[in-house]
Amino acid sequence: MTETALPPGPPLPPGIQAGLLMKFWPRFLSTCRHRYGDVFTLRVASLGTVVYLAHPADIKAVFGGDPAVFHAGEANSMLAGLLGSSSVLVIDGDEHRNRRRLMLAPFRREAVADQTALIAGIAADNIGGWPVDRTFAVAPRMSEITLEVILRTVIGATDAGRLAELRAVMPKLLSVGVWESLAINTPGLQRLAPWRPFRERLRAADRLLYAEIAERRADPHLAERTDALAMMIRTGDMTDTVLRDQLMTLLVAGHDTTATALSWALERLTRHPAVLQQAVRAARTGDDEYLDAVCKEVLRIRPVVFDVGRILTEPTEVAGYRLPAGVMVAPGIGLVHRDARQYPDPDRFDPARMLGGTPGPTTWLPFGGGNRRCLGANFALVEMAVVLREVLRRVDLAPTRAAAERPRVKGVILIPHRGARIRARAVHAAPRMSCPGQADPADVRTGPSPGT
Repeated sequence: MTETALPPGPPLPPGIQAGLLMKFWPRFLSTCRHRYGDVFTLRVASLGTVVYLAHPADIKAVFGGDPAVFHAGEANSMLAGLLGSSSVLVIDGDEHRNRRRLMLAPFRREAVADQTALIAGIAADNIGGWPVDRTFAVAPRMSEITLEVILRTVIGATDAGRLAELRAVMPKLLSVGVWESLAINTPGLQRLAPWRPFRERLRAADRLLYAEIAERRADPHLAERTDALAMMIRTGDMTDTVLRDQLMTLLVAGHDTTATALSWALERLTRHPAVLQQAVRAARTGDDEYLDAVCKEVLRIRPVVFDVGRILTEPTEVAGYRLPAGVMVAPGIGLVHRDARQYPDPDRFDPARMLGGTPGPTTWLPFGGGNRRCLGANFALVEMAVVLREVLRRVDLAPTRAAAERPRVKGVILIPHRGARIRARAVHAAPRMSCPGQADPADVRTGPSPGT
């Protein structure tokens, strides 16, 4: 046990380390891991001292540690300017445990299963407008799908005018770059002219969310509704402000993340023709196990979030070091996922490695872990599989020899740097309830898309 020294790490100034993380997040951490081992220390401007962990045993100890000591909410506190101070992501202790319990109902397996037909329909409607025989970035299309899924299944919006407003304002609000991050980290900046557009978008979103909350509270059929907002209202334990913060949290945590995972899925599949062929066969014959394996392998090799954080509230033994209070410990999701000790030939995209068993919670952890594991993890996996199935049923994707798209940092996620560019050779307008893979020849669109 090392009593005083922190684990080794790069001697660069904190500002330089912050810049390297913002620009080269996975590459910088992988380089540090190669040079310093499974435990290393970064000193990052605005974050402080961060000890990264890349061994499953050490990560297990953090995920299973006392939540009163390992504060995830405090580590996420910079998001409060957008999510709100009562968001389940930025609170700790008993308050977090109780809030999380109240939010579980919409994400239980049976509740998620009730939403699959709606998700499939939303995906099918969007896919029908995809261009043919023209390379395009699919990430914006996936963002449209996942936003619509949240608006309809989580918020339960049905008013046409309000839906249109939400569709317009939410993508702008949730497209958070470095500039917007400053206003989120320091809400006082929102009063200044350069950040007023962000403040106006946030106010517009709040107005729409509060209108949805009021409408749901007044709905005489509230007891029969299946959207997450209705279920949370039925608990009777959340004020309008608390409900708003949870809705914003679910929008932020479940929109771009799932859209990005789906974009990576198509980017990976189109660069691996044999896997693409098998995935298409699975989608069109109802082989859910293989599609699930594809989703899990995508989240392994291209995790949307590369690490998670916990701030220590007291001196604590972690990975052979006694770390002082105030240090952030960060289980390195991407570091574990690319570890040859856990996944032989880790750079190979191979969904077959996910068949026949469930990966361990500290070797496959795209949703974090412990008492802070993503509340909507099950929903996200189901949504991924349903949307991917609809794409592969309805679109004949052209394989490509184009170079792999590299991860680009966008806020706190890693997106394909060119938007996951794909090409559809044909789009099938198959009836939603038809046999998988079958469509009338008249319902197949090939050649240049109208208007392209």
